[in-house]
Amino acid sequence: MSSTAAGSPEPPSPRTVTPAVETVLAFVNTRADGTGRRELFEDGDSFADWLAEFGGFGGFGGFDGETVATDADAAAARELRDALVTVLLAHSGDEESLGEPLRHAERHLRRAGSLYPLATVVTAGGVELASPQTGVERVFGTVLAAVTTFAGSGDWGRVKACRNPPCHFGFLDRTRNGGGLYCSPGCGSQVSMRNYRRRLRQES
Repeated sequence: MSSTAAGSPEPPSPRTVTPAVETVLAFVNTRADGTGRRELFEDGDSFADWLAEFGGFGGFGGFDGETVATDADAAAARELRDALVTVLLAHSGDEESLGEPLRHAERHLRRAGSLYPLATVVTAGGVELASPQTGVERVFGTVLAAVTTFAGSGDWGRVKACRNPPCHFGFLDRTRNGGGLYCSPGCGSQVSMRNYRRRLRQES
């Protein structure tokens, strides 16, 4: 989660999937969607399995197959993830996520920021945000550090959740104008077809 040091190359394009974006997407894309993707934070055991699988990924190092995660840890992971998904849906202009759902998500994220504070690590190569905590709390802090790092680039609004329900898959919008709404052409087509059928029913 490092910033660019003086004299170093230009920062990546907003259409580049950086390690910070990979960390955020790895965390939010763990929910069941009704089309085959299963819930990866269902309970403590499944959350621990996910931690073991991503042990060396995105700053989640230090976890292995022996990691103990409780059902309460899994519930906290779901709450943090779902709050982030709501924000990413707002980035996509999803009307159902706006208003009170978004305010509730932002309140939860403010609480998470106080529960999982970050430390600034300064080196000759740059400045990095990292979680000083251990265990599961460090995972949540790492996710928040990734969000903060990417948001600092000014392109946080490009990390979105697909507007096609029930997909809501997180993705980086790499379109030139930042106007992408769906994670894939297939999801866009599904929404277009549903809207077309709705208009036909209304006209009949």
